[in-house]
Amino acid sequence: MDPSVLTTLKILLIGQSGVGKSCLLCRFTDDTFNEENSVTIGVDFKMKKITVDNNNIKLALWDTAGQERFRTLTPNYYRDGQGAILVYDVSNRDSFTCLETWINELNKYSTKSNVIKMIVGNKIDQERKVSREEGIAFAKRHQTLFIETSAKTKEGVHMAFEELVRKIINTTSLWDKIEDTNVVRCNDENIGIEPSSCYC
Repeated sequence: MDPSVLTTLKILLIGQSGVGKSCLLCRFTDDTFNEENSVTIGVDFKMKKITVDNNNIKLALWDTAGQERFRTLTPNYYRDGQGAILVYDVSNRDSFTCLETWINELNKYSTKSNVIKMIVGNKIDQERKVSREEGIAFAKRHQTLFIETSAKTKEGVHMAFEELVRKIINTTSLWDKIEDTNVVRCNDENIGIEPSSCYC
């Protein structure tokens, strides 16, 4: 990837309603948090410019609605996505159970077989109903990246997006390979972010 060129990547946020997808997006793009954030209707869209490993990246961030009645709208938005953040709420076991459905839907509708996936356990500031170990095991089974976050306290939010982008730009089938020992490969034994920079 030419560092002097501003590259646009399409990133999808996927998951059950109420897991905090919109809050994660607002925290990352605007550094704001609204606990009373309204439910996303259809799809929300934001842009954000970041620099990762000297590569200038423009992110087109698509926040998809989690309610069943909007599911017919979402297949078109999976098209050409290079990265997907699948979010669950660590204080809501049902949202974790539903991840299987969401990842199957992503695999079904994605037009890129090499789309980079990251499992994000959000709301670690609340009482936990899903252990970190369970999240890692799910990510390992589906060969995805994994991190836990709190949109409320900011923990892990920027790292989640930056690590996803780093993995995308290090994927040989998408770009010229850029070696970085800090990138956690999807087939690594340690599927989460490196311990030195993980948010537990």
